[in-house]
Amino acid sequence: MKNNSFKNLSTTLLCSILLFSSVSWKNKTDEIQTITVDGFTFSDLNSNGKLDKYEDYRLPISDRIQDLISKMTDDEKASLLIGIGMPGFDVEKLKFTTEGYQGKVPGAAGATFEIKRLGIKSVIVSDGPAGLRINPTRINDTKKYYGTAFPVGTSLASTWNEKLIYEVGKAMGNEVKEYGVDVLLGPGMNIHRNPLCGRNFEYYSEDPLLTGKIAASIVNGIQSNGVGVSIKHFAANNQERNRMGVNVHVSERAMREIYLKGFEITVKEAKPWTIMSSYNLINGTYTSQYNDLLTTVLRKEWKFKGLVMSDWFGGYDGKKPPFGLDVVSNVTAQLSSGNDLLMPGTASQKAAILENLKNGKLSNAAVNKNLTRILELVFKSPSMNNYQYSDAPNLKENATVTRQVAAEGTILLKNNSNTLPITTKLSSIALFGVTSYDFISGGTGSGDVNEAYTISLLDGLNNAGFKIDSELENLYKPYAVAEKAKELERREKNGGLLVTPKRISELVLTKEMIESKANSAEIAILTIGRNAGESDDRKIDEDFNLANDEITLINAISDAFHAKGKKVIVILNIGGVIETASWKDKVDAIILPWQPGQEAGNSVADVLSGKTNPSGKLTMTFPVNYSDAIATKNWVGTPAENPTDVNYEEGIYVGYRYFNSFKVKPSYEFGYGLSYSNFEFSDAKLSSKTFTNKITVTISVKNTSKVAGKEVVQLYLSAPNKSIDKPNSELKAFAKTKLLQPNESEKIILTLDPKDLASFVSSRNGWIADAGNYTVTLGTSSLNYKKTASFNLVKELVVEKTNSAFAMDVEFKDLKK
Repeated sequence: MKNNSFKNLSTTLLCSILLFSSVSWKNKTDEIQTITVDGFTFSDLNSNGKLDKYEDYRLPISDRIQDLISKMTDDEKASLLIGIGMPGFDVEKLKFTTEGYQGKVPGAAGATFEIKRLGIKSVIVSDGPAGLRINPTRINDTKKYYGTAFPVGTSLASTWNEKLIYEVGKAMGNEVKEYGVDVLLGPGMNIHRNPLCGRNFEYYSEDPLLTGKIAASIVNGIQSNGVGVSIKHFAANNQERNRMGVNVHVSERAMREIYLKGFEITVKEAKPWTIMSSYNLINGTYTSQYNDLLTTVLRKEWKFKGLVMSDWFGGYDGKKPPFGLDVVSNVTAQLSSGNDLLMPGTASQKAAILENLKNGKLSNAAVNKNLTRILELVFKSPSMNNYQYSDAPNLKENATVTRQVAAEGTILLKNNSNTLPITTKLSSIALFGVTSYDFISGGTGSGDVNEAYTISLLDGLNNAGFKIDSELENLYKPYAVAEKAKELERREKNGGLLVTPKRISELVLTKEMIESKANSAEIAILTIGRNAGESDDRKIDEDFNLANDEITLINAISDAFHAKGKKVIVILNIGGVIETASWKDKVDAIILPWQPGQEAGNSVADVLSGKTNPSGKLTMTFPVNYSDAIATKNWVGTPAENPTDVNYEEGIYVGYRYFNSFKVKPSYEFGYGLSYSNFEFSDAKLSSKTFTNKITVTISVKNTSKVAGKEVVQLYLSAPNKSIDKPNSELKAFAKTKLLQPNESEKIILTLDPKDLASFVSSRNGWIADAGNYTVTLGTSSLNYKKTASFNLVKELVVEKTNSAFAMDVEFKDLKK
């Protein structure tokens, strides 16, 4: 910063500053060196005694930003286009270290470059989708800096409750802001194309509408705190194996209808501050270098105004590690295509930017666009506005939110003969399964959180007043502790953060032991656990399918307890889909709380006891067999051990669109979920029998049981297929009721807009709604229909014209009915 004083500041300007602004003097001397006006520090008068444009808060931010850019050197520009690296992260060992500079917020994923000369402050970014992940401990500091572990994405989306998810976002954003972070790297919103994707736990659904609505809700909640998000991974990042080098071959229709739709909804309804481009290639081009994706569609068609950052080391050749001094991404292609910020930033990238600016390969016009977007982010960040963060977010209140949303996202898959809720606490519960004693709050990798605690199922049941069999507890607890310690040690030795978690084998119990518990306990509860994370995908054996020790345990418990006329409950503490068809008939009740965050055991106990009536619904299909899911036909690409190419030949037939259209019976269908209540749908009405600009659909939902509960109304639309092949039906709207008391009713109103009727027709570069009859189906799942109605579209409707994009680099035909 320059050392000019305010000595020559004009009386008029100074008076206007004092009159209309909040001013604090930094140096009370005869010559005023620095003042702070509305959070912006002024200490730079030019040689004429006037403020530079960028420091004049009265001017539009756009003018101030352009003035800043004009004053930057090429070296400063290159520095601002890349991140500062990853303070506190050992790149060679792929884990955080306590040595060296730890950054402004230790454990944060990175930051933008600070240019002190021009007063440009650093913007701090940090993971992640299930809550803020920073280091809980700091050097020479006894204080703890824990974040709240919120439920994983599959759990949040299973609520189908946009208002509640907004509140979760508010709580997340509170921690982001109060810990000094500006941008949260999440939510993750890629589509569940295949059940084995290692990061499906971070993502919401196989359906783009549900994905977009849930993401928009949480983004609006987070950003209501005055901090930003980075929705990710844009786009078609649906597997982890060779994620930095796999080329996704996909049709434009599948891209627009399935893999981009959720992002489009979130961009338009929530205006995220930033978007993160993904690692993979789409039709031969890295997403961080893809003009069609980042400029044509995102900015020209969707009118996105924010910044695009790369994923960490994104755009590098997948065959080489991105950490060598001689390795560099194609920075010119990235920046010119609209990927504004290269993260986490490397010295080789900076050198390449400077070289390409000098030789003209990288234009000043492109760089100025990138810098403008970066500075727009900087200007609205808490850091730039000198927000005095407390390092003391309301963790107690946020834990309460976590417990509530986790319980509401819990899905009741089976409940024979009203096994649940458990209404008596006088008799003991036989608690089986190692995961019952070491519950999994969330996945690993960047979606993990450093929370203060996780409530196990054992602790949750004890907190709820249930009596737990002490002999089993004394056997399982030390086993769980010892095996968990071995697993954590294994991960640490093999790289830490990105190491694939392994399932802990079940404790072997004798037949006699299990039979004795069937005699003494009133009911059996068995938890099946699964974990997954970044950098690897799940497996079929002993992951999607149950392991032999788990099958043996289910059989033994079911045989022993059923012989005594007693019930068996299975709890699925999992992040993604598993096989259920082969064993679900052996047990009496199944609940699916997913990985429900740090209050896990308490939220599950709330459901088991009936304190909370489960109202969660599946956001994806549970197939009978893994091979029933159509995307398994070309998963994970070729060659399988390290795929470089994968064809999305199923086209738009992802999830229930395939199962329902091709009449493949699932184990549990999309949208499925039971309740302790019963509901009746009635009075379904359309606002018109002919579609013009929109149609409203109304329906009454009544609680016909004696238990208060919530229900989700799901609207599916079947469209005529004159111009193009279409699924049997698609989710077009949904709404969740309030908590309905016994015999209470609520009228639900849903709206269909023109684009809800349309499909993307590539040959016509547009969204087209065919003329003809449309059928509206209202129900509680994609197969459980309660009411139907129909309307007519008299004339074909061209809803939206688009630009040609995503040209195929490999020719194949999308699947058709």
